[in-house]
Amino acid sequence: MRIVTLEEHFNLPDFIKRIPKEVIAERGWPNEQNASPLMQKAQALLPEFGEERLSSMDKNGISVQVLSVSGPGADLLSGEDGIRLAQDYNNILAQKMAAYLNRFAAFAHLPMLDPRAAADELERTVKDLGFCGAMINGMSNNLFLDDASFSPVLSKAQELDVPIYLHPNFPPKAVRDLYYSNLPGALNQVLASAGFGWHAETAIHILRMVAAGTFDRFPKLQIIIGHMGETLPFMMARSENGLSKELRQSNRSLSEILKQQVHITTSGFFTLPPLMTAIETFGIDRIMFSVDYPFSPNQKGKAFLESLDLPAEDMEKLTHGNADKLLKLVKKAL
Repeated sequence: MRIVTLEEHFNLPDFIKRIPKEVIAERGWPNEQNASPLMQKAQALLPEFGEERLSSMDKNGISVQVLSVSGPGADLLSGEDGIRLAQDYNNILAQKMAAYLNRFAAFAHLPMLDPRAAADELERTVKDLGFCGAMINGMSNNLFLDDASFSPVLSKAQELDVPIYLHPNFPPKAVRDLYYSNLPGALNQVLASAGFGWHAETAIHILRMVAAGTFDRFPKLQIIIGHMGETLPFMMARSENGLSKELRQSNRSLSEILKQQVHITTSGFFTLPPLMTAIETFGIDRIMFSVDYPFSPNQKGKAFLESLDLPAEDMEKLTHGNADKLLKLVKKAL
C-alpha cells in the first residue's frame, strides 16, 4: 500500500545559527538548556537526511515524505537576510531530495516578514524546484493570515494551484506571559505548544480567516492543517452556531467554507475517536495521513494505520489518494 505523509520535518543547525539568539528566544523557541525531552530528541533527528530517515520510512511502509522546515527559520528575519535564508533552505531541500528519486516532496519555506518576497519564493520553488506548496508556521510578525499584508502570498498560492500548510508556532510573548508561565520545569513550553496551545491558536487562525472573509476573497485557496484538524472537527458545530449570524458577508456557512477550502492531516494523533470525529465532520475526502516525524515516530503511525477498520476505498484516500490528488504527487513522479 502506498503511504504518503505530509507533516514531516527537517532543519539544519548551521542555518539556525544565522538567526540571532535573542530573536529566537523572543519568538518562544526553547534553547538547549530549557527544551523539553521530546524537543531535544526531535532536534537531534531533524538534520538527518539519509539512511536513518530512509530506513525508518522503509520499515514502516512510508512511500513518500513531504518535507518542511520546523523550528526557527526565515520567517524570523526581515529584508535580504530572511529572503536568502529561505532560498538557501529551499535549495538544500531540493538538492537532498534529488538524491532519492520519488521518495520526498517538499513544502516551500517562505520569508514571511516580506510577503511579496514570500510570494516570489513560492513561485520559484513551485515552478523551478517542483515543490508542492508552502508551509507557514503560525503568525508572522504577530499577524494572522487574515491581515491584508499577506494577500500576495495567498493570491500566489491560489494562482499556482498549490496549498498552504498552516502549521502551529509558539504564541507571542504577551500570550505566553499570560497563559503559559509560572509552571514547573518544561510545562510552560509544553502547554504552549503540543500540550494544547499550538492547536488552539491554529484553530483560531483558521476561524479568523473565515470571519475576516479571507476564504471568500480567495475562493480557490486550499489550506492544510495538521493534528487531526487542530480541534476544529470537535468544535465545528458549536463554532458554526456561534458565528453563523455574524457571517453575513459570506454566502457560505462556516462548515461549507471549511469543507471546501481546508484539508486536515492526522499528524501526531494516533487514536480512533479523533479520526472518527474528523471523518464525520470534514469527510474522508479532506483527510490525509501524516506522522509528524521526528516529533512522532513512524512506527507509531504505522501501528495506527494497521489498527483501522475502514473501507478499502477510504483507506486508499487516507493513506495516499487525497494527498496525491491535492499535491499532484503522482504526476510529479512520472
